[in-house]
Amino acid sequence: MDFDTVADDLYAGEPASFVASRTAAARAAKSEGDAALARRIQALRKPTTAAFFVNRLARDGSPALAELSDLGDRLRAAHASLAGDQLRELAQRRAELVRSVLRDAPDLSDSVSREVEETLETVVADPAVARLVLAGRLTSVAHQDADQWLSLPASSSASAKKKPAAALVPAPSPSRAKKPAPAKENPRRKQADEKAAREKSEKDRATQERERAAREEWQRKASAATRERAEASRTLVRTERIAEQADARLSELRARLADAEDRAARAAADLTAARAAFDKADEAVQQFTHKSTSASRR
Repeated sequence: MDFDTVADDLYAGEPASFVASRTAAARAAKSEGDAALARRIQALRKPTTAAFFVNRLARDGSPALAELSDLGDRLRAAHASLAGDQLRELAQRRAELVRSVLRDAPDLSDSVSREVEETLETVVADPAVARLVLAGRLTSVAHQDADQWLSLPASSSASAKKKPAAALVPAPSPSRAKKPAPAKENPRRKQADEKAAREKSEKDRATQERERAAREEWQRKASAATRERAEASRTLVRTERIAEQADARLSELRARLADAEDRAARAAADLTAARAAFDKADEAVQQFTHKSTSASRR
């Protein structure tokens, strides 16, 4: 028995049987005299539903999962060389691969789908997570702090068209330029133009203020959502650990109960046999006593 074989077998199985299989494997290792291996096996964590799904993708040799891992290296290279067009193409391909995986898994709940999507995004962003996922030993949803290059919208155009620079018209030389006749200033028109300019300026400022307030509100909500997700993830990990410990304790108690029941059954059988032997011996004694009494009377 070796650790890698046991771990592969455990993470290839169904999550419902993980704890029982892990406990059995740890006991087998301990019975073979390898206490260190037993402790390593017992420390393996039960995978969540999302982690089990991603592990199954890896063990089935999912082409999309392998391409997502390779896509991470290509995105990092494009980011290092500041290749904007390539970054947009790769980000679009990343989104297509994630959508294809989720499209082929219609039975997942919304929450599990979101965890799978986040894990697949992290496969692209984090090489260490990619190696863990490809090994099929993921235990819970993988998170990543999105880098700027990873956050490029998939719908962005492949390349931005530059507007042609405006042609410069040379100003006429002072000697050849004709002096325009001075226009008569209209006071009412001037006042109307100034009023319109003020109103436009105020309207622009109000629009900018609304946009700034909207951006700040969005950033506040995004930060709050990020904090809530991080806290929810920590709570999930703690709850999973508590559940695993409870499952392990329950399995241990069940094993002890089964052992106690076996001992009780054996004791009951021994008691029945002892009673039968006593009754037989008692009957023999009574018969011997009766015969002895009869013989003495004669």
